[in-house]
Amino acid sequence: MLVQDVAARDLVVQEIDFADPVEIAAALRGLPMLTFLDSAMADGALGRYGFVAADPFDRLTGRWSDPSWTARLRAALARFALPLEPGLPPFQGGAAGLFSYDLGRSLERLPAAEFDELEFPDLSIGLYDVVVAFDMILRRAFVVSTGFPETEPGARRARARSRADEILDRICGFRAPPPGLASLSGFASNFTREGYERAVAEVIERILAGDIFQANLSQRFAAPVPDGFDPFGFYRRLRAVNPAPFAAFLEHEGFAIASASPERFLRVDGSFVETRPIKGTRPRFTHDALLDMLQTKALSESRKDRAENVMIVDLLRNDLSRVCAPGSVKVPHLCAVETYASVHHLVSTVTGRLAEGFTPVDLLAAAFPGGSITGAPKLRAMEIIAELERHARGPYCGALGYLGFNGLMDLNIVIRTASFRRGLCVVQAGGGIVTASDPASEYVETLDKARRIFQAFGAREFA
Repeated sequence: MLVQDVAARDLVVQEIDFADPVEIAAALRGLPMLTFLDSAMADGALGRYGFVAADPFDRLTGRWSDPSWTARLRAALARFALPLEPGLPPFQGGAAGLFSYDLGRSLERLPAAEFDELEFPDLSIGLYDVVVAFDMILRRAFVVSTGFPETEPGARRARARSRADEILDRICGFRAPPPGLASLSGFASNFTREGYERAVAEVIERILAGDIFQANLSQRFAAPVPDGFDPFGFYRRLRAVNPAPFAAFLEHEGFAIASASPERFLRVDGSFVETRPIKGTRPRFTHDALLDMLQTKALSESRKDRAENVMIVDLLRNDLSRVCAPGSVKVPHLCAVETYASVHHLVSTVTGRLAEGFTPVDLLAAAFPGGSITGAPKLRAMEIIAELERHARGPYCGALGYLGFNGLMDLNIVIRTASFRRGLCVVQAGGGIVTASDPASEYVETLDKARRIFQAFGAREFA
């Protein structure tokens, strides 16, 4: 492998031969807290960069009952703050990992779900001093090393070089073994079809009673995981059949996550803020171009789907306004149709500018969890979700991504995801319920969204 030093002010940077990021992730799997942020659907605007990080020098973990996580995260990012190094992919060391949906209970008074047998960590974040970063469009790859937690310049430089060499030793000449067992079947939902449709009807009644405007209701599929099952092998199959711009694979202590998310939650670049809520879905007809085109037309003209989307745009405008400069929150794109491997979506873009004195952590706390997967008003919708779904969501509808030492942030919404813990695999899928929702159609939509995951598992009962 060719390794070439790249001049950088505060970092040790080495350019390496471009390789499929999944191969680099495989090479680092033996290290603690593997975090692979994967633009499996390479796209110049949304899926340009990929990152692999492991073996953090510190970690932030815990459950929702500890509300100090925002202060701890903010302090860690401030202590190790670095300027952005131009010409490199944006994540150049920092905090990365999982913010589970139930972490929202640390920010607001919300009820607990009735069942939480898996007890996923609500926070599982590593502070990474070394990142392998990929530009998927220019096909360039870099090992970026900060030298933290050393802060004295000479010691930090020496550690940065040593740590980069450690990662290079693992990467160079590595050949990924064939994946292990990656098929899984026996999934069962926490709802019958009739039960899910009754729950949708109940949400509609709550809306008509003036309780809420919209709620995101999901069903939860679970299956036992056999001995020898390889979550990473499954992720490799998932990214092949359902490439997504905000995909990810995490292998942290006690759990693994394989995500093919199409949705960006929050991005911060300097003071610029962006969120891209998805609301509105139609299945693809990949073998019939005319039918597929008609699906996009039906979606773009659907009053029901547009109403779902616009409600969440309004909610996110309010969330962003809590930390953005007055008058800076805009909606440059409303209800645009975007096409992915298995579905078409309506996607809007909301932008703003962070007000002076606010950080990406403040933005995360102001907007978490994302409005597109809760409903409006957010807190009341979350109360109804806990009542009707009954199971803690765990990673589902939380966020995955990074907050860099350089002040940049990019997080997804954890949807189209399989989570593994305590011998069980959980997959969830849902949709926004409004007065125009049809219970039978809403049930089918959940299957449309999860279908590629079940195909990757080879699970015939739902694929």
